[in-house]
Amino acid sequence: MAGHSKWANIQHRKGRQDAVRSKMFSKFSKEITVAAKMGDPDPEKNPRLRLAVKEAKSQSMPKDNIDRAIKKAIGGDAEHYDEIRYEGYGPNGVAIIVEAMTDNKNRTASNVRSTFSKNGGNLGETGSVGFMFDRKGEITYSAEVGDADTVMMAAIEAGAEDVESTEDGHTIYTDANDLNAVSTALEAALGESESTKLIWKPQTTTEMGLEDAQKLMRLIEALEDDDDVQTVTANFDISDEIMEQL
Repeated sequence: MAGHSKWANIQHRKGRQDAVRSKMFSKFSKEITVAAKMGDPDPEKNPRLRLAVKEAKSQSMPKDNIDRAIKKAIGGDAEHYDEIRYEGYGPNGVAIIVEAMTDNKNRTASNVRSTFSKNGGNLGETGSVGFMFDRKGEITYSAEVGDADTVMMAAIEAGAEDVESTEDGHTIYTDANDLNAVSTALEAALGESESTKLIWKPQTTTEMGLEDAQKLMRLIEALEDDDDVQTVTANFDISDEIMEQL
């Protein structure tokens, strides 16, 4: 979503890239290990693992790190992680979904609740904001793969639901259950994607003023810095004018 693309740009400008990359690799390793432990350790026979490996590779995670995460699951010495979703509100009523993997539910719940309250948000009950989002597969390609019509035709042939094309690139949406099949078909037609993952797609977005945007960025950053947190999704939108001020 636009909000997260803009957030990534802010992180880059703040010079947090190395720290963000290290933490991102750690989260990928956890997802790969859990996926391999739950199913077949061969990505070709395990759709969840295949998607996890594909996304890790798209973000330049070293092959050794990926292999090590899979071997950890095969070796039987991998920690047990529970997958938990938290839902709440940020500044100006922005809806937020936090996905976590944890070996200690009490610790994670306490940390997430504290992070919300310290940064102008409120942690709600499960389901309190989830209805404002749709679970979708998201596949992104750079503008270099072709024009909007070319990508649209490839997406239709692959069984995708929708395509959004801009001068920056193409974003293809699928039903969550079809992500693996659609991404495989698109690979054959367009080559490797920049990113392939499951997302929470907001049905509507909330426009943010400068002060609320600053508070929201602090909240998202604090949540993403938690080692147990895998993803943070929010239904915000920030104008280019306010983005420049940030």
